[in-house]
Amino acid sequence: MTDDKQTGTRFLLFKGMILMVISFFCCPAVQAHQTPSTIVLLDVSPAKVAVELQLPLSELELAFGHDVFTNSDNLVLRLGPQIKEYLMAHIHARQAKDKPWLVEVNDMKVEQAEQLESGPPYKEMTVYLTLTPYPGASTRLFLLDYDVIMHQVINHAALVSIRNDWETGKADGQPAEAGAIHWDMKDNVIHPLEINLEKGSWWVGFKSMLSLGMQHIKEGTDHLLFLLALLLPAMLVVNRKNWSGFGGTRYSISRLLKIVTAFTVGHSVTLLIGALGWVRLPAQPVEILIAVSILISAIHAIYPIFPGREMYVAAGFGLIHGLAFASALANLHLSAGPMALSILGFNLGIECMQLFVVIIIMPWLVLLSQTTWYKYIRITGALLAGIAALAWISERTSGDANVISNTVVKLSSYTVWGITGLAIFSLAIYFLDKRKTRLYLIN
Repeated sequence: MTDDKQTGTRFLLFKGMILMVISFFCCPAVQAHQTPSTIVLLDVSPAKVAVELQLPLSELELAFGHDVFTNSDNLVLRLGPQIKEYLMAHIHARQAKDKPWLVEVNDMKVEQAEQLESGPPYKEMTVYLTLTPYPGASTRLFLLDYDVIMHQVINHAALVSIRNDWETGKADGQPAEAGAIHWDMKDNVIHPLEINLEKGSWWVGFKSMLSLGMQHIKEGTDHLLFLLALLLPAMLVVNRKNWSGFGGTRYSISRLLKIVTAFTVGHSVTLLIGALGWVRLPAQPVEILIAVSILISAIHAIYPIFPGREMYVAAGFGLIHGLAFASALANLHLSAGPMALSILGFNLGIECMQLFVVIIIMPWLVLLSQTTWYKYIRITGALLAGIAALAWISERTSGDANVISNTVVKLSSYTVWGITGLAIFSLAIYFLDKRKTRLYLIN
């Protein structure tokens, strides 16, 4: 090590010790709280690595050398170019020293951070970057050469986690620890962190997207409730602006297929354009509109407000549901090839689970629709769907859960028992109704 380098290192150590001593004596109340670290989240795909940094402003100011607290909500507007230049100087990725990766800062924003355990709230800057390897390099193995903040604040650390890894099927968004970057006091240096991921494949990525699509519908009670509410009267004909009797098996199957297909086409279109980033809407209005779609379908199941046009309504509301589906893929930050494969797999997963639900529920509704009891069953089911929709509208508008929405979530875990009960009930009602009809004709 050269004399200049040794002198610089001693200066940094001395400066860090001074900062710690000052904070100890001047801010004793803070000592009971955990010092916020930088959070580094990696979304790994075959062609690039998307990075999300969560930088505490208090620590950033010490290293950046500018006032970041004054008018912090407009920090990006005030000092955006300088911060970007600073980050680019302290973030590098490589597999070989002479072949650095391309580092791009895509977006920055200041937010209120989650309060640390037993600690005070604080603000942080969230930065979104992209690391693109040179041609032929793999994103499975690289060195993350990173010293943001800690090049000046020696007790600071960056906690690195893998949030998504498409090639190994990790797409749940739950961070898995990859390591920490900090000053090595023994060597007086900040070592790069090696990111060494297990071998994956595009086939594994495709299968994980198929599974994710199925899981999305399995847990998407609101999506299924919309479809089922729309299918409740699908077997019936309209007589004098009211729902009448069973329209026949062929009629029922034809209408069921048209409605399900239209819904599929609708959500597939917006899943595609949403996942590719061509259309982005805030999550809250989309979720509210999904609840509204359930309410309208429930009203239609009681009184035919758009008879014969269910296919078009299913396609229209499918466009809204597709935007909600798209958010699951957009968060993976995939490049064109993996994204195209993911959209295909995710959509197939949605359709498989959707078709499975229709197959195990609709036969019993078709059976019930041939009985005199179906009017009351249809209205009861529609009312329950409408109540759930109103509860979701309230929850998604206010941001506060309510008793009804919580109850719906709890009841969704008993779906298998509910379908079993529906099957037994429909068979009992069907044969009871047929027996009563025969006895009536005999007498």
